[in-house]
Formats: sequence, C-alpha cells, structure tokens
Amino acid sequence: MDAVTGSPRADARILRVAGPLVELEYTGDTAMNDLVSLGEAGLPGEVVAITDDVVTAQAYEYTGGLAPGHRARPQGGPLSAHLGPGLLGGIFDGLLRPLSGGEDWLLPGSGGSGPEGRTWSFSPSVAAGDQVTEGQVLGEVREAGPVWTRILVPPGCAGPVQEIVQEGGYPRDSVLAVVGGAQVRMTTDWPIRRPRPVRERLDARQALNTGQRVIDLLFPVARGSTVAVPGGFGTGKTMLLQQIAKWCDADVIVYVGCGERGNEMADVIVELSELVDPRTGGRLAERTVVIANTSNMPMMAREASIYTGATVAEYFRDMGRDVVVIADSTSRWAEALREFASRTGALPAEEGYPAGLASAIAAFYERAGAVTTLGGDLGSVTVIGAVSPPGADMAEPVTAHTERFVRCLWTLDRELAYARRYPAISWAGSFSRDADTIAAGHAEAEDPAWQGRRAEISALLAEADRLTDLVDLIGITALPDQERISVLGGQLVREGVLQQSALSDQDAYCGPEKASALAEAVLTVVARCRELAEAGVPAGSIEEADFGPLLRAREEFDPHDSAGVALRRDAVLAVLQELM
Repeated sequence: MDAVTGSPRADARILRVAGPLVELEYTGDTAMNDLVSLGEAGLPGEVVAITDDVVTAQAYEYTGGLAPGHRARPQGGPLSAHLGPGLLGGIFDGLLRPLSGGEDWLLPGSGGSGPEGRTWSFSPSVAAGDQVTEGQVLGEVREAGPVWTRILVPPGCAGPVQEIVQEGGYPRDSVLAVVGGAQVRMTTDWPIRRPRPVRERLDARQALNTGQRVIDLLFPVARGSTVAVPGGFGTGKTMLLQQIAKWCDADVIVYVGCGERGNEMADVIVELSELVDPRTGGRLAERTVVIANTSNMPMMAREASIYTGATVAEYFRDMGRDVVVIADSTSRWAEALREFASRTGALPAEEGYPAGLASAIAAFYERAGAVTTLGGDLGSVTVIGAVSPPGADMAEPVTAHTERFVRCLWTLDRELAYARRYPAISWAGSFSRDADTIAAGHAEAEDPAWQGRRAEISALLAEADRLTDLVDLIGITALPDQERISVLGGQLVREGVLQQSALSDQDAYCGPEKASALAEAVLTVVARCRELAEAGVPAGSIEEADFGPLLRAREEFDPHDSAGVALRRDAVLAVLQELM
C-alpha cells in the first residue's frame, strides 16, 4: 500500500544480490531512504540509489536465499523507528525491533512487535475543548521506572482537543486523542535519518556530571555537547563508556552497541539490570535503552543503529529530558559504510572509506544539542562516540574526521592503560572546548575556584611529563629540588585524583564535592612541599614522607564525602610539618 494514497503499490523485481546490496527493477514512484520489503520473507531494506528504472537498496538482514527474479515490495515511506512506551529498560536491534520478550524476532523479516495483549496506563493532562500547540503534553503513560513517557502533540499539529480518552489502560497503538482533526496515538513513527524539529537550539552551558574525576575536573562536557573517545585495543574504551552510562546524571541513557563483541554487550546488559540507580533507588536499566547490533549481526544494520539511537534520544529530549547517546563504536559503523561502498563500486577515498565519510560523521554528531522543545521545555542530547583506530593510528580517517566535529576529545593512552592507571585518558592528547563555558557555570554555582584549580592541575601534569624524560636519562637525584617536587606533585595528582577504580564501591563514582576536595587537598600538599623545599628541607626527605593517607582517601570515603578527604589532607600536612 502507498503510504500517502493508500493504493496498492506495484511489486519490483530483484535483478542482483551482492551481500547486503540488492538491485531492483522498478518503474513506480519511490524516493531515497524509502523502505522496501525484499523476497517472500520480507527482509527490510532501504533505498540508497535510484538510476532510471534500477533501484539500489541496502538490506538489513542476511540475504542468503534471496535471488534474481524474486519480488520486492516498496513500502512508500522512509525507514522509521516505532517510538512509544516500552523503550526504557528494553533491548533492541539496529532497527529498534525488540530482542527480548519472545523468539519471533529471530525469524527473517520479523517486525518484532513484542508481546501482544499488554496495556499501558495513560493519564490525560488536558481536557476536551482545550487549545493545544505542537509539542504540548497531552498526558503521561506510567512505566515501571522513574521516567514516564509523555504523549505529545505531534509536530505540525495544533488546535482544539476534540476527543481525549479517560484515564485507564490501553494497547500500545491506541488512539488517545484527536487534535485539530488529527489522531494522536500512543506510539509514533519517525524517520531515523530526519532530526526531530525543535523551537530553538541553545548554547550548551550546564555541565554533564559523569562521576569520573579526570573528565569532570580536566575535560568536562556540557549537556548537549559532543565527545569522541579514541583509543587502541585494551585501553579501556568500553569500560569508560559503561562507567559513564552507569553514573552520569542524565535522565535517559541510550546505549548503542554498534559492531562490538557480543560478550561485551552481554556484560553491559547484565550490569545495567543489576546496578541500583543512585538517583532513584531503582534499577539503572529502567531509564536505559539498549540498542544491540553486535559484530555477529547483519553489518548494514550497524549503519542504521546510530541513527536509530539518535532518534530515540530526540524522542525523550522532546519530553524535556536530558539524554546521553553512547555509540560504541563509530569505527564499526564507518566500516559498514566502507563495505557497502565497495559493493556499489563507489570511488574509494582515503583507506577505502567513501568520499562522504566526513559528511556522514558530521551529520551524526549534529543530532546533539541543547534545545527549547516545541512545547517550550528544555532538553538536551549529548553524543559520546567511541573510535577504535586500527593499530592505535590516531591519524586514520575516522579518528581524524571525528576530531573536527566534536567539542571534547578523551584520548585513551596505551601507556597509562598498561600501567593500570584507569581511566587511561591522556591529559596531553585530550581537550574540552566546553571548559570555559562550564567554568562560568561553576562560578555561578559558588565554586569560582574551579577554573583556577583545573589550570593548576593541568600545568602540574604538563611539567611532570616534561621532567619525566629527563628523569629517565639522568635520574631523579640530578634534578633541582623544585623540579623534583614537580615530579612528586604529578605522581600525587595521577594516583590520588585522576586514577579511579571501577570495582570500588566508594570510588567507582565520585561526586563533585569529593572531586573538588581531592584536587584541592593534593594541590595544598604540593604547595606545602614547595614551601619546605624553599626553606631548605632536602627534596629526598620530602619524597620519603608518608603520603599514603592522601592517596587512599579516594577509596576510603563516600562518593560525596569531602570532610573525610580534608582530614586526610591535614594528616599529611602534619607529617610534612615534622620535617621542619
């Protein structure tokens, strides 16, 4: 059936099948990105090229058994995500088909609609006769977790509420209201490649607290900003992204496992289902949407999965939520682009990637942003994408292009990872373009010392790194006392502040108060060490002092306990005072 007119659409005939590439002979009306059903099984595909009467589609399932001469049925509309209640706490594939709640999703061409017969409790917030505008809340659907799904007036729709159902339970696709002659259902379909409209895009100003000190202190990210996390094998990308998914203070997490190993995705799902949400006391999975498109799943579904994740995030953003999209990893998505481009015979660019790679990466990260929604609420989508450069080559195309389009870069360092200093974020190879804006926010929140503290830590680390090469050549004892204190200060910052244990109940997450207290404590101790060196105390005696209480403070106290950190600082200062 034609999506616009409702009239039957003519079938197409398959001409060629080459892996995920399927060429069709079709003389009817179709458009780029339209959905097409392939073969008797109805495998989903998407139109990616149209030349005269030959339509090229990319298939999102295994095409074994599909052959020339088989029929295909254009659907007359773009590839869309089915949005509504039931997303939170769910596990889906790259086309947003549920991977739990039944086995029908295993069948080729299955729509994966989930369990039948379930009803959802709807509570209206407007009455018949009320005037509403696009984006306004009509009511809420109660879900098990802390985040309820809000039913909004669709974009482009406004007018009087002619009908609205009473409070009660309704099936997922029920019509809940009639606004200006248009039906409003509990669910809605939205093309995954089309950004959802907003009233206004805003400058990102408020920090996203991740609970990871090296990020929150040195390379902070604003709500609605973009981050790339490049790193070679074994540097801890997945672990870092999992920590952010667990502990960041967003309302909703959309975790996209794009081409990663199945065991890693299984670990993510198990941990999210078991972890208690520190904000609500419930399960963290109740405010998380997992899109799992692992390495053993059809390759081209990876290409759609990150757009599906962005569409889901925008759906919750329009409800006035702060959403974080975690894509692990965009390199596997780019590999899918390269694979399909090679099958179409497109002229390859650098390292075989298609010439439009940079534009595709930019289009994905542009889905992030802090906005005023159509309904007048404030919401945001923050995008964090992992990059897996082959052989840790940071100059390869995906990494190089991604760095151009993101606001923050958290580069993972192999040497730090092999020294077991996690998170292994390189302070020399990372940056945050949001730092100045976030510093202004900290000043307004009565922490004006944040920017100076960040600058002091960065300078101390840079000086310690510079001296490390000299120490390797001539030894620590050949350095002047003040430079030896700089080396000592760099070690205290790395081990007492930046290093963090994901396996510690006290240290896996660190609140802003404790992070500031640890940084301030280390800087105070280093300043006291410099005073002692200037007063003539030998650097060797200072280095032999017991700094253990300060280094252990991060794992000894509650994630929000700054008072305990101050006590450990005072204990170390007392030890240093005895050196006078």
